[in-house]
Amino acid sequence: MTDAPRYAIYYAPRPASALWRFGSAVIGYDAADGMRSRMLVPDGHAPEAWFELTREPRRYGFHATLKAPFTLAEGRTEDELLAMLRNAAVNLGRVPPLMPAVKTVASFVAVVPTENTAALDALAYAVVATFEPFRAPLTSQDRERRLQSPLTPRQIENLDRFGYPYVGEDFRFHMTLTGSLHVDMREPVRAELERLFARETGGDDIVVDRLCVFKQERRDGAFKIIGDAELA
Repeated sequence: MTDAPRYAIYYAPRPASALWRFGSAVIGYDAADGMRSRMLVPDGHAPEAWFELTREPRRYGFHATLKAPFTLAEGRTEDELLAMLRNAAVNLGRVPPLMPAVKTVASFVAVVPTENTAALDALAYAVVATFEPFRAPLTSQDRERRLQSPLTPRQIENLDRFGYPYVGEDFRFHMTLTGSLHVDMREPVRAELERLFARETGGDDIVVDRLCVFKQERRDGAFKIIGDAELA
């Protein structure tokens, strides 16, 4: 199973949007076409060093997690997953536009809404529950890897129930821009990315209007968008 493709249900901005171009340029990868993108390097960083600092988010593409990466359950197919995406989107409403901010989340920097809304939380939980029948159980290795992070009892319960600890009350919408940063780097990097975000996007709202299926062919490869559907 470790060699099987992994899938995820993410929100990703439309490829023509300024937000998508910004996020993809910061991490150096465009998950819409699976290609390296132009690199937007903050002042004070060498391109090679910045490429290393964004290595982890580059694997996943610019996105906000709704249903975390999973392998398909036995008997399920990719075509069925894509069909479910289209069917589910018809029954899930769009979220009112979200005011964006560039903030530090734990040890990394991300684009986040200034506040999580009830509509956003409801959408995230509905996606988690709707696609749960497609998820194969976590392997013991994946579970142990997750448990290396400090988790609350509720998050461990989420992990065992949904394969991901940050569900329901623990969900926080975020679109990752960097890997883990040393504490001394966090605020300077955040401030510079905030400046670039304003310059590149004009501070446009986050418009959660579609769901995407991302696919990772191999564990050492990058995720790529293979399907999307507009929310009702």
